[in-house]
Amino acid sequence: MPSLRQRSLRAAIGALFIPAAIAVASLPTAALAAPAAKAAAAKPNKAFDTWAEKFAEDWVRMNPQLATSTQYFSGAEQARLDRELTPLTRAQRAKMRALAQTGLTRLDKWMAGPLDENQRTSAAVMRWSLQNVIANEPFEDHSFIFSQFSGVQVGLVNFMTTTHPLRNPQDVDSYLARLEQIGTRMDEALARGREAAAKSLIPPRFILDRAKFQVDSFLKPAAGENVLVTSLAQRTEKMEGLTPDARNAALARAARIVEERIRPSYKRVQDFMAELHPRTGDVAGISRLPNGAAAYARAVENFTSTKLTPNEIHEIGLREVARIEGEMDKHLRSLGLVEGNIEERMKQLDARFQPKGEGDPRPAILASYAEMVKDAERRSASLFNLKPRAPVEVRREPPLTEPSAAAHYSLPAPDGTRPGIFWVPMRGPTFDMIRMRSLSYHEAVPGHHFQLAIQQELTGIPKYRSQRIFSGGSAHAEGWALYTERLAVEQGWYEGDVPGLLGALGSELFRARRLVVDTGLHTKGWTRQQAIDYGIGAQEVERYVAWPGQANAYMIGMLRIIDLREKAKKELGGKFSLPAFHDLVLGAGSVPLDVLGELVEGWIAKQKKA
Repeated sequence: MPSLRQRSLRAAIGALFIPAAIAVASLPTAALAAPAAKAAAAKPNKAFDTWAEKFAEDWVRMNPQLATSTQYFSGAEQARLDRELTPLTRAQRAKMRALAQTGLTRLDKWMAGPLDENQRTSAAVMRWSLQNVIANEPFEDHSFIFSQFSGVQVGLVNFMTTTHPLRNPQDVDSYLARLEQIGTRMDEALARGREAAAKSLIPPRFILDRAKFQVDSFLKPAAGENVLVTSLAQRTEKMEGLTPDARNAALARAARIVEERIRPSYKRVQDFMAELHPRTGDVAGISRLPNGAAAYARAVENFTSTKLTPNEIHEIGLREVARIEGEMDKHLRSLGLVEGNIEERMKQLDARFQPKGEGDPRPAILASYAEMVKDAERRSASLFNLKPRAPVEVRREPPLTEPSAAAHYSLPAPDGTRPGIFWVPMRGPTFDMIRMRSLSYHEAVPGHHFQLAIQQELTGIPKYRSQRIFSGGSAHAEGWALYTERLAVEQGWYEGDVPGLLGALGSELFRARRLVVDTGLHTKGWTRQQAIDYGIGAQEVERYVAWPGQANAYMIGMLRIIDLREKAKKELGGKFSLPAFHDLVLGAGSVPLDVLGELVEGWIAKQKKA
């Protein structure tokens, strides 16, 4: 039974979630006026499906790297796209916006006419995604294109070493064709960085320093030892159909491309960063930039898929922090930890569980993560009907990105050649031991792996939704993953493990503090050190600086999912089924939060009639 504070908070959250009318722009009146019953009774409009599928294909063709990560096509067309890297030019971005506008105009007409329930959801999701492309355009240069978290200098390397498929000799040839383009793409990114700098849209010094460290690290090894070459060597070692001579020739060509084309482009970026350095300062928030307040408001709307203001989010964060810290205090006292604030006592607890003994503890920690994921799969059996077919693996974050990376999940390849991967940074010398279980639940099972792998495997929704070509954004995805952390607590998965429970509550506290810190940094003049002092690690704070607004998606999404679940429980009583609710949330794929609310309302109505 939720506490009075929890019930009050849910009521407040529910009241704040005024439907965003698919976020930025209102839907056509006729589309919103169609009652759920009418939509459910409508027959599928085949013409809409034909148009939407073709539009989605045109959209993917504009982004060859997206085509590769989703393996959206087959045969010669997919093979052609697997040889290309997506251009980073202003002209390319203009083409994408023009196509988005064409799609929006056509969608408004479709949504004013007859569509069945699934099609109406598909149209709403597609429209929300395209509208964000248009609305985000004025603020594209507010994000540093060489940020340490998702900048081009690491994004291209990660794509080539992880996402580009290497299944056969043809894929090796495609890999080399793409290597030839990396220098050009880096130069395109450099041109964009210079344009932004000319408008005084530059990063804080500490963000520039992190990104420069990555570029410096990339340039240190000789060409033959560069990660783009060593990764190719490792991934082709046992490739069928690739002769030793052909493999040696491919590796020699890769080293030559790195030496002659890629390293010079990275050196040009390195020089640009050195030029930029004297112009940078220590002010962290996006409000330091021209039109920064509007850029942040847009980012918040984009990442939360709500109309919540930054100030409302800040207040929600403060309330959640107080609630969670109160719960943690009780458990810490039960372990004899009574001196100091929550953060200090959690550090004392964490110290008790640091690896002991000689040798590198990382292999054993990775093995423990893998076992936790397997245990979560067993525990999830009774809570979920929908489960992914694709397996999930735990891997250590690659060296290039490990210094600044957070744990994350990458999708399995649709063709089964790559599993879902839960990536764990293991910088050391200390490790976050008591949060291992909650992190496994969030990134793998039943969090992102259940959500994203299931979505990719769904057959009841169009391919452009199952492959997340058009989706509901971060609030649904991250909200679900955080919801599963809360679910594990609710379901008693931590019974007999108070330190693990405190780790889980600490993870939830971390997401609540994110709301306070992200809005504090970008709207209230908080400094980097102020954010760290509030209880957020330096790398995380720097991530929020480089990626304004995204940190708000987790807690806002989770609270909305819980709000909808409690509403369904209350209205359905004995007819409520938790596995069926989970099936609804996962079976819809990624949708904006207001669309999820409409789906839950429709589901409640159906269950009442059943």
